[in-house]
Amino acid sequence: MLVGAGGLGASRADEGGGLVAAVADSHDAGSKTAALLASVPDVQPPRPERCRAVAAGAGLQAALDTASDGDTLCLAPGTYGGPITISRSVTLWGPRDAVVQSDGQGTTVRIAGAGAALLGLSVAGSGSRYEKQDAGILVAADRVRVQGVMVRDAVFGITVEQARAVVIRGNRIVGRRQAMLGLRGDGLRLWEVHDSTVEGNAVVDGRDVVVWYSSGNRIVDNVVTGSRYGTHFMYSHQNMVARNRYVGNVVGVFLMYSRQVELRDNLIAASGGAAGFGLGLKESSGLTVAGNVLVKNTVGIYVDSSPFEPGMPNRFEGNVVRLGETGVLFHSSPHENVFTGNSFRDNFQQVRVDGGGDALDMVWRGNDFDDYVGYDLNRDGFGDVPYELRSLTNRLTGTYPSLAFLHGTPTLALVEAISFIVPLFQARTLLVDPAPRMAPLTLGSVR
Repeated sequence: MLVGAGGLGASRADEGGGLVAAVADSHDAGSKTAALLASVPDVQPPRPERCRAVAAGAGLQAALDTASDGDTLCLAPGTYGGPITISRSVTLWGPRDAVVQSDGQGTTVRIAGAGAALLGLSVAGSGSRYEKQDAGILVAADRVRVQGVMVRDAVFGITVEQARAVVIRGNRIVGRRQAMLGLRGDGLRLWEVHDSTVEGNAVVDGRDVVVWYSSGNRIVDNVVTGSRYGTHFMYSHQNMVARNRYVGNVVGVFLMYSRQVELRDNLIAASGGAAGFGLGLKESSGLTVAGNVLVKNTVGIYVDSSPFEPGMPNRFEGNVVRLGETGVLFHSSPHENVFTGNSFRDNFQQVRVDGGGDALDMVWRGNDFDDYVGYDLNRDGFGDVPYELRSLTNRLTGTYPSLAFLHGTPTLALVEAISFIVPLFQARTLLVDPAPRMAPLTLGSVR
């Protein structure tokens, strides 16, 4: 298991390794999707003991209109015409092969009754208007539960707006893979949602998972793949993001203008391309980033003007950052970030600071760097001499980004060698870790 602050258990490490391997080894999008969906338990809610049966093909909206608060309706296998609106505290249950089918207009299932529940069934399609945010399911009431539902081929999957104490659990949301990323709707969208739980969902081939103006939520044990943003936070504070798996997205998690968010024990992998950030921060403060595994991302962690608020440092503890072009990329000289007990291995460059700055005005302690060449005579597990990162090519590419075109060429390798041999060309120090870790954090079978 992961040794150090925050850690992943061995089972999750093994599971994460299998997922990364599946995505990396498969060239077929369908195979990647199948591998990820297979990793998510598909537990459908059992049929309630007492409910009113609604036959397939019957008028579902009429049955809902005659139901009273506290009633339960049970669907049979078959197709039911949408759109429908649940306006009272009613539970609507169905097996997976009970399908509420869109008529091609607007949102297919609208939940406006506080305390309502939608369980087990499938929702197919929606209208096609992006400006109206046509969705498979729209939740616009407090204390609603959506659990074990399959949503497919909707422009927006599940949207929750201006609500509290909502539970979105164990659902499968499959978007329109054939559409370009920018022309899809969000798989899952939270807008002004507070004190709610998003747990155990699988979101595939959507545009983004969005959490905007939403605070105090738990986003745990979800899988997101084939999307642009695995989860995009904006103006959202005090959220818990834990044990999620973001694999094969353009960006894993991006936080903007947010405070006191905790990211723990997440797997963020295979965020590729020029914008391939595993974790991105923009003007966000007081964050705790602990025990996460970031592998095979173009940039593991991207930091821009974070922390933004004085006296609210961001803390990075016990994370593994591997197999990336850049381990940590700072947009400019950073401050008030604390990196302790992290592991940086197999990255083309460990840390880069754009704009000619450095990362000296931060705390680095007990981190593992695979290019450390020191020694540990007292055998306490930490180096007896500091780790100092100096790289002339790093400095040059940070100042002149176009030079990145020459990465991996003999030209830049020669420049780097000269910087160590000829003191006149010695690069300025980028960071110092006074007590670097000698051994890597172990991670089970992640590969």
